[in-house]
Amino acid sequence: MANGHRRVRGLAARAGGWSARHRWAAVGIWVLFVVLAMGLGSAAGMVMVKDSDQLKGETHTAAKIVEDAGIDEPAGETVLIQSKDASVKATDAEFRAAVDAVMKAVEATGRVTDVKSPYDTETISRDGRSALVQFDMRGESDTAGERVEPVMNAVEKVQRDNESLRIEEIGGASMMKTFDDAFGDDFKKAEYSAVPVALGILLIAFGALVAALLPVVLAMTAIMATMGLMGIASHVVPMGDSASSVMLLVGMAVGVDYCLFYLRREREERAAGRDAQTALQIAAATSGRAIVVSGVTVCVAMAGMLFTGLAEFEAMGLASLMAVAVAMVGSVTVLPALLSLLGERVEKGRLPFLRRRRTSGSSESRFWGAVLKGVLAKPVLSVLVATGALLAVAAPAVGMKTQQLTLDQEFGDSLPIVQTYNRLNEAFPGGSDPAEVVVRADDINAPEVKSALADFREQAISSGASQGPVEIELHDAQNMAFVYVPLVGGSDMDKATESLDKLRDEVRPATLGKVDGVEAPITGQVAGSADFSDQLVGSVVPVFVFVVVFAFLLMLLSFRSLTIAITSIVLNLLSVGAAYGILVAVFQHGWGASLVGTEGVGAIVIWLPLFLFVILFGLSMDYHVFVVSRIREARMRGRSTKDAIQHGVVTTAGVVTSAAVIMVAVFAIFGTLSMQSMKQMGVGLAAAVLIDATVIRGVLLPAVMALLGERNWYLPKWLNRMPDLTHDEAPEAFEKQEVSGGEPVRV
Repeated sequence: MANGHRRVRGLAARAGGWSARHRWAAVGIWVLFVVLAMGLGSAAGMVMVKDSDQLKGETHTAAKIVEDAGIDEPAGETVLIQSKDASVKATDAEFRAAVDAVMKAVEATGRVTDVKSPYDTETISRDGRSALVQFDMRGESDTAGERVEPVMNAVEKVQRDNESLRIEEIGGASMMKTFDDAFGDDFKKAEYSAVPVALGILLIAFGALVAALLPVVLAMTAIMATMGLMGIASHVVPMGDSASSVMLLVGMAVGVDYCLFYLRREREERAAGRDAQTALQIAAATSGRAIVVSGVTVCVAMAGMLFTGLAEFEAMGLASLMAVAVAMVGSVTVLPALLSLLGERVEKGRLPFLRRRRTSGSSESRFWGAVLKGVLAKPVLSVLVATGALLAVAAPAVGMKTQQLTLDQEFGDSLPIVQTYNRLNEAFPGGSDPAEVVVRADDINAPEVKSALADFREQAISSGASQGPVEIELHDAQNMAFVYVPLVGGSDMDKATESLDKLRDEVRPATLGKVDGVEAPITGQVAGSADFSDQLVGSVVPVFVFVVVFAFLLMLLSFRSLTIAITSIVLNLLSVGAAYGILVAVFQHGWGASLVGTEGVGAIVIWLPLFLFVILFGLSMDYHVFVVSRIREARMRGRSTKDAIQHGVVTTAGVVTSAAVIMVAVFAIFGTLSMQSMKQMGVGLAAAVLIDATVIRGVLLPAVMALLGERNWYLPKWLNRMPDLTHDEAPEAFEKQEVSGGEPVRV
């Protein structure tokens, strides 16, 4: 390509060469693909995962029974009426008047139905200071938050007229409304902030507006195309609420990174005096190959989520996988076409306050050159210090505690409704999130079924699982009953789970379980958390094995070195372990939590460890593949192993640093959100990327490779029959260079 018709081998090199020669066709095909994907996705519509498919176990069974019966459970609301001190009791006239006022006020809105007095339902606390008025919102429960405001306003008016009492509303609809108002814009702000943050960092990295815009534009078009593909794919694998946010997060991170790797290599080769075509050819064969290897590895890691059996994880995994695949294809096809079209104009819009980068000499980093000099001089000490530091950071992870975060853990006590949640649970343990027993029988009114229901209600309290009141709601037409059981433990998930286990393992078998033809799965928030935990724990081993084994095989095929494949896995596991340790230290123990604007809540949200493992294992390969590819390239061109390590690390340090800064900044945005789970995810991802780009790639990797020497390239003879994917590096495309002290390399 550089001198006419030199033939190159390898997918990335051929794709880049074709795109550079047929640049308008390549750009046109990409634009057509993005438009078609968006159009077809919009026409197909997005299929969202059903509640009945969210989880396995009893929660799934209960949701399926309700769905098949055609029962639409309304959004339930509760008004807590509580005296501010012990001077007023629920039996007093003042208290009764307030209860009546609340009932009349909510009924007058026309938005509610089935208003129940605490004197009829016996929902009065043991100390007599608190009572609950309960009712349902009219209409669909999913949209109840949009209709609840007049009801909340009516309750607030009654509160103003009764200053000696606390009169506060809580329920699915009111919480939905409150959180949408308080945090609804959080995700949008984070998503919108990611683009200008990435652009700003790229402007500093490249010093030119056009060069900085290219990665952002390509990443955004890849995300747009993926959104369309998600709509099509959702008809096979339904999407969840969080799939789009995770897709945008991963798509922006890898999309910008891949373009950054490619663009920096092309500019580096041109700065070294090569013509535009040769520079593009080298970038395609080197950085392009690294992008393909990294992209495939990240896709494999994301595919690990498909083995969890959890609908939300499957949706996130598939969406992220598609985003990475689209970004990878765009980076090795349309990017070289755009670079060929722009030529020198890629330097347009240069910022006057940033000095133009020197066009001669190397792109080696002085800082990392100094670090590498010390690392390579004492590799044993460097390995011991770096490994010891990472193990020390990872140590807190040994005591990791995971659980579904309760409302006060997730949002803190800054919102009044969270304080209401705590007060309600204190007065009525488990009353805010009761267990729900979905009972289906051949004849729900049969004497033996009614007797079993009565026994269940009695034993639920006598067993200590509940303090009551246990409510039974019959649906005669469907031969079903809903039994609501407030669990002892309330917002303490450990104690509430113990109460749930009593219901499932002791009370139910002794009552409803003795009646033939009766199904009685137990669901609810605590049950959902327990079932989710069981499913997640059961999927850890298959996901771990899948991701690690396939990543190992990809490294083995891509570098034809057993040593590099093994060290890649070990270093990535060290990086993930360190991220776990930071999470536990900050969010479980609260060490340094104030530094990241949060507080320790005593637990890590249950889905995060597995999610982080999959995401981090994939993203870590970005830098690893890029750095090791450059080291191997230098070794193939005749440098000694030590020189190749020095050259590979310092020449990639600038682009790895820029890419890491972008990733850390984007992930850190999510660490600023109000939800504790999002804070944990953002801080965990940002910390892991920072560790990976500095300690792992800048110290531990070169030190380990320096110790191994020629053993880095070891491949047993019996593995020589493997497919050879290393020709993507296309050494014949490089100019001949004589390097003193060079050694032949067998690959």
